[in-house]
Amino acid sequence: MGAMFKINRTEDSRLTSWYFEIDRRLLGCVLLMVVLSVVFALSAGSVAAERIGQPWHFFLVKAIPFYIMGMTILFGASFLNKKQVLLLAAANLAFGLALLPLTVIAPHIINNSARFVSFGFFNVMPSDIMKPGFIIMTAYFLSRMKDRYGTNIFSNKDAWRFDTWLSWVYYLALFGLVVFIIFNHPDFGTAILYLLVFGAMIFIAGMPLILIPVFGLIGAGMLTVAFFTLGHVQRRLIAFFTGTGDTYQVDNSVDAIRHGGLLPRADDAFVKQYLPDVHTDFIFAAIAEDLGAILSCGLLVLLFYVLRRLIVNATKARDLFVLYATGGTAALFGFQICFNMITTLNLFAPKGMTLPFISYGGSSLLAYCLLFGMVLALVREDKWK
Repeated sequence: MGAMFKINRTEDSRLTSWYFEIDRRLLGCVLLMVVLSVVFALSAGSVAAERIGQPWHFFLVKAIPFYIMGMTILFGASFLNKKQVLLLAAANLAFGLALLPLTVIAPHIINNSARFVSFGFFNVMPSDIMKPGFIIMTAYFLSRMKDRYGTNIFSNKDAWRFDTWLSWVYYLALFGLVVFIIFNHPDFGTAILYLLVFGAMIFIAGMPLILIPVFGLIGAGMLTVAFFTLGHVQRRLIAFFTGTGDTYQVDNSVDAIRHGGLLPRADDAFVKQYLPDVHTDFIFAAIAEDLGAILSCGLLVLLFYVLRRLIVNATKARDLFVLYATGGTAALFGFQICFNMITTLNLFAPKGMTLPFISYGGSSLLAYCLLFGMVLALVREDKWK
């Protein structure tokens, strides 16, 4: 019977080539995460909707167009070649950079954060939308730097010249401006995320180990500035280290996980009802209470298997550009999971970071679908062409 369903490569059309060349394991995991996201949007989203006086399906209905667009983007991008991926990434980055100043000039404020731009019928978070372009174009920049200046791109004086666009000077100036704007939204968590992903990518590119403490000092400096200038960061840090102040969300998050036990609670799951951000930042707490520790740990296994697939693809890459792009994607995916989990488990002060693919959020879903679609295309071409 198994032979009846075996697919043989009998023709060389573009579709069959795509099917046999794509990383089907990684693609399958992404599709599974999206399906799980729909399920959790029904569960956690219904609680959040009823809290604000909306029908139980309110957030699911709002998310459906983004799921459709996300799947279209994911599959469409996975068919592209390297040149087309670069053009799409450049357009994505340009779009994000064009919107980013609007968060300073005319921001759309949600929950006291000026990180959004409103288009009337939906809101866009530029710092989320531009993540794919940032990673792909940074990977291209690093690979071109290696091509022109050799392996030693960090101490080579020619790599720091002002008379060529392919220079650390212009890249770091633009990167620093982007991080500064994001930091002042205020969005300390995303600013640190960008810094960590950039650090991981240049580490893969051969950054001298002596520069690692420099990133630590930059991060510590940003945390110090945030503590004394951003009231919400100060309150969250004080609450975390002293246990006083507003610990409502993290307390209920931990209580929901504890209440979940080992096996699913079904209708007995009620702690999640007290979490305002149960469908976004604290969705794993709702999942743990609904499904229990065993199945929720299964979700973590899925997430880390995706991370492993990205790392494996990066280590097998023949093209430096593909190595940096896939490695940067692994860094973004991994760091964001860690940020979300340490907040959910109250291992550090809350940073407002969603769980990739799983949490409710249109900008985040579209960005990750685009990024993974482009990475799937790059890995496919690098492996088979």
